[in-house]
Amino acid sequence: MNILLIGFGAIGAYVADCLNEDDNARIRWVLCRPGREAAAREVLGDGIAPVTSLDAVDGQVDLAVDCAGHAALREHGPALLARGIDLITVSTGALADESLVDALKAAALEGGSVLELASGAIGAIDAVQAAKQGGLERLVYRGRKPPKGWKGSPAEDVLDLDGLTDAAAHFSGTARDAALRYPKNANVAASIAMAGTGLDDTHVELIADPSVSENIHEVEAEGAFGRLSFSIAGKGLPGNPRSSALTGMSVVAAIRRRAAPIRQ
Repeated sequence: MNILLIGFGAIGAYVADCLNEDDNARIRWVLCRPGREAAAREVLGDGIAPVTSLDAVDGQVDLAVDCAGHAALREHGPALLARGIDLITVSTGALADESLVDALKAAALEGGSVLELASGAIGAIDAVQAAKQGGLERLVYRGRKPPKGWKGSPAEDVLDLDGLTDAAAHFSGTARDAALRYPKNANVAASIAMAGTGLDDTHVELIADPSVSENIHEVEAEGAFGRLSFSIAGKGLPGNPRSSALTGMSVVAAIRRRAAPIRQ
């Protein structure tokens, strides 16, 4: 399976490294902005060809993988899907934009392709999806990070992150609002919501907590199935602690699952 990678940051580099010697799935190209070809080669090595447009790809793309963020999904997602190329993305929060969802759906129908959402930095997605089939009455996502993990986000407008001594919430609302207001921090909230009660009916709390050193994701659900409570304390990638290690791993797992004769 020949793969086109979008983005060569910490997550993209991790995925490419994991698949470097995989016989069933290999990164062949990386889609980057003009002028960034040398930077891509430096990060990914000479075995992956940098391209600046889909037209520059020399060969058959079996799968595209977006590790670049919301803007990249908006820019490249519809074109890839319209060409019949399946796409895996970690940018689930971008789907809070209904106009983008409409464009991606139309492109996928046109090309006979599929957009797959990687599970990213959270688990229990399968349980939430299953529980939804019988009816969910309540779904809550709570994201807890050390104050420095919220630097550069709207949390700075609500809290004194440098002077915080106790845990404090800086957002409480729907998953859609969280994803729109925190595009770099709320992909997990969007993933949980879309697996369950939807972006407008999933409650989200975002918390800055000086007592923690890891990113902690908590999910609570109730419905016909019973009750679910899930928590994970995620570590960052060695090359970039701000990028979730599990996000990169989830992309590798999604790729290998597609190539496997037996899928779980």
